[in-house]
Amino acid sequence: MLVRQYETGVFRLALSIVGDQAEANEITQETFISALRSLSSYQEKRSFKAWLYTIALNQSRSHLRKGKALERLKTTLNSLFRVETQKQVLPEESIIQNDREAEIWKALNHLDEPFRIVVILRYFHELSIAEISEILSVNEGTIHSRLHTARALLRSALNHLHGE
Repeated sequence: MLVRQYETGVFRLALSIVGDQAEANEITQETFISALRSLSSYQEKRSFKAWLYTIALNQSRSHLRKGKALERLKTTLNSLFRVETQKQVLPEESIIQNDREAEIWKALNHLDEPFRIVVILRYFHELSIAEISEILSVNEGTIHSRLHTARALLRSALNHLHGE
């Protein structure tokens, strides 16, 4: 009953923030799942609609941050491996660019976990070396070493794909 009552409003709120219907649908679902999980923390003196919209707003913001982080990671990885992007991209160049990005992601996913994690934390989440060190309970020198090794492994894997 509550889903039927508030679904359209939550969807519209999400859509107004993220600007994409598919993403807004996903956020709407995530909002109701999150609300169900947090129902015990709902305080009756507060409007249910306001409480639900707060969850939807937070879900939408989180979704935007993840999207921006993905774009930053793609940009960073592209620049790390000298993958050129152009402002005006011809269809053929777009296909080549998508193939290059797929190669980078494939190479990243083939790294051993310690190397993949530091790359993701550093470039995807934009964490400092000190923060990564704290999260992983590893000294900063090890983080530097893992990042250096990960970049070298990624560069080597990409060069190998291109026969260099």
